[in-house]
Amino acid sequence: MKRQFLISAMLLGLAVAPAFSEPLKIGIVFANAIAETGWDHELDRGAKEVSEKFGDKVQISTVTGVLEGPNATRAMNKLAADGNKMLILTGFGQMNDGLRLARKDPKLSVLHVGGYINEPNFATLALRHYEGSYLCGMSAGFATKSKQIGIVAAFPLPEVLNIMNAYVLGAQSVNPNLKPIKVVWLNSWFDPTKEKSAAESLVTQGSDVIFSLFPGTASTVATAEQLGVYSNVTLSDSSKIAPKKHLCAEQASFGPGFVKKVQEVLDGKFKGDDNFMGVKDNSVAAAGLSKDLTDDQRKQIMDKQEAIRTGNFKPFTGPITGSDGAMVVASGGSWTTSRSRA
Repeated sequence: MKRQFLISAMLLGLAVAPAFSEPLKIGIVFANAIAETGWDHELDRGAKEVSEKFGDKVQISTVTGVLEGPNATRAMNKLAADGNKMLILTGFGQMNDGLRLARKDPKLSVLHVGGYINEPNFATLALRHYEGSYLCGMSAGFATKSKQIGIVAAFPLPEVLNIMNAYVLGAQSVNPNLKPIKVVWLNSWFDPTKEKSAAESLVTQGSDVIFSLFPGTASTVATAEQLGVYSNVTLSDSSKIAPKKHLCAEQASFGPGFVKKVQEVLDGKFKGDDNFMGVKDNSVAAAGLSKDLTDDQRKQIMDKQEAIRTGNFKPFTGPITGSDGAMVVASGGSWTTSRSRA
């Protein structure tokens, strides 16, 4: 009986041994070329964190400038055929093709950034951008003199609207007498000409702070700098682009999420789960705070960030009323995590 137990233990040990004796090959598909700021830049920075963390345990292959559609599908299939055991998909439109590929090969581990469907070998990663946008909204409320804030936004999608709402709540928390926010929708993820025109239009209408929400380029921030008005931005600290008028950025960091999921693959324990990461995970932070903010104003922003980190504050805490005056969140209540992401 003892001998039989020892054999079973040896077999069990083999089953949980590290999954890869050779480097784990990871393929990443980027929709655009890697710029100095923005979505693809931050994803690439996350990939570099994986390389720094795991060294020769991983081998990363990237494909850039592949828009969503047939070309992205071909790129995914080729990466899988080339022996990559993990794929990181970075575009929302890559979801369905990625799912088909994951279902076809159960041994393939897929991480989809920004998606919402989970299967045993298909995980998702999203950041709590709204936490950082609330903090940047505070900076806007502090800085505006005209009390008119303008927003240049990509698409009217639920996540974008949540980020926008958190930003407005942050601004109102320190400046309750703001004028109604003006918004220009680009209906595009990448259109520098439209971004520039939108920023110019908002400044003409009296906005002295412009929020660039999911920009495809740095055009909005650069235009605000040229016109002498403050800018806030999602994703990347853009103070090098706007050294005088960069007010605050919601700095996104995909590295912690990437490292977590790569470690799971290396351990043979990949989970097809949802990973929703924010300030407490070092995945979101206020960055590039302007020197034009007072020491007390900067302290208020950083204190609020720490309160978010410790769970003592949630951006969507009531009372919150809608534009029609109806109560959305009662005093003392807050939106749930799932609703904040919806």
